[in-house]
Amino acid sequence: MQARLAEFIERLQQAKTLDDLRSSILSLRDHLGVEHLVYHSVNSTGQQYAALTYSPEWVDRYIGEDYARIDPVVQGCFRRFHPVDWKRLDWSGRSVRAFLTEALDAGVGNQGYSVPIRGPNGQFAMFTVSHRMPDNAWERFTSERVSDLILVAHFVNQKALEIERGTDFHAKQSLSPREVDVLTMLAMGLNRAQAADSLAISEHTLRAYVESARFKLGAVNTTQAVARAIAEGFVLL
Repeated sequence: MQARLAEFIERLQQAKTLDDLRSSILSLRDHLGVEHLVYHSVNSTGQQYAALTYSPEWVDRYIGEDYARIDPVVQGCFRRFHPVDWKRLDWSGRSVRAFLTEALDAGVGNQGYSVPIRGPNGQFAMFTVSHRMPDNAWERFTSERVSDLILVAHFVNQKALEIERGTDFHAKQSLSPREVDVLTMLAMGLNRAQAADSLAISEHTLRAYVESARFKLGAVNTTQAVARAIAEGFVLL
């Protein structure tokens, strides 16, 4: 499975246009084995870009009714930094329940998982997978794939920014050799204790390097820092 994921990331890196990115989104949906996959970005000037697999009819309905103003997924992700399972969101309001009924009828799926992304210069994006399956099967799927979903979400976002090269483009900050070493170890799948032992440093020192690198990369957590370090060419696997 990891080999196939690495294959996808390599193909994604070759994308030159937004159409190429949409094709990658379709192939990723098939790779993950989910019914739908959505990437949606809004930059600091309000410009939007989306690559998704929902039906055109549902997309038109969603936009025409301005459902983003009540959609618990959009509203919830905008207030969060960490991934969220749709089951943990508030679907109790009358208008929200009506929206949910429409979404289910449109084939969106009864299960969903969204990764909020905050990019440079105020950019906000969401990466979402959804499917129809029982709760226990979905819980197993998300627990097994959470790291992959977060990693791919940030690769897709980085590629979208690279293609657009708009107001969200930003120059790289340089990482120190030790910061690169630390992120490389974590990218290889080592935990913090193993990485610290391999580099002959304490876990406390390793954490300091991680936090420094995270700040430079504008990442909200270690997983995102590793993803951005790979995407920007600091870490080569």
